[in-house]
Amino acid sequence: MTQARRRSALKYRRILLKLSGEAFQNRRDGSSLDFGTFTSMARQLKAVRAMGVEIAIVVGGGNIFRGLPGEGCGIDRTTGDSMGMLATVINSLALQSALEREGLFTRVMSAIAMPAVAEPFIRRRAVRHLEKGRIVIFGAGTGNPFFTTDTAAALRASEIEADALLKATKVDGIYTADPKKDPKAKRYRTLTYREALEKRLKIMDAAAFSLCSENRIPIVVFDFFRKDEILRVLTGKPAGTLVTD
Repeated sequence: MTQARRRSALKYRRILLKLSGEAFQNRRDGSSLDFGTFTSMARQLKAVRAMGVEIAIVVGGGNIFRGLPGEGCGIDRTTGDSMGMLATVINSLALQSALEREGLFTRVMSAIAMPAVAEPFIRRRAVRHLEKGRIVIFGAGTGNPFFTTDTAAALRASEIEADALLKATKVDGIYTADPKKDPKAKRYRTLTYREALEKRLKIMDAAAFSLCSENRIPIVVFDFFRKDEILRVLTGKPAGTLVTD
């Protein structure tokens, strides 16, 4: 398929991809980083970029540290959240390295100033990077405690005027209950933002849903590890769960 035909087939041309930190964890030995996973993700994103999609990414840091559980260890929430934000920068740099090994051009932008390793987040500069075909990785969440990386993803998606926020998970959408615990759980194919909030679905927090609702950014929750699933999402084929108006 030619590049022109790839572009014409796209439903979303600029995306914000949210990757959870847990996806980066090595399940075999319990270490924080699975570099094979980074490589696999990079190869998928290379195929997406080849379609002409502009890609921005927000990564979590839960494979390294989470602020809320840290309170149980005597770490106050503000300090713990700051540690969690720094963990997202570690993941951002690891993902950047994997993407560049695949020949892609990238920029890491941090909400916390650390000029030795990342650019500061400046909205206009981020948009310009995207227009030039660079993959932009947003680290350090919103730069503030008490906000999740889901909220950071919704905020950045709004700021860069993304066509969609893609929430990558290890399940193929949003279910009525945890499908790993309840065999009768059913997958939603579509939901409205209001339904997602009223049903208290825990796939994203309320602030993230509200931000996307206010800015009319559809959310697609899908299984990133299913072969070619992200390509199905981008071309508008049935995949995952779509949350919209």
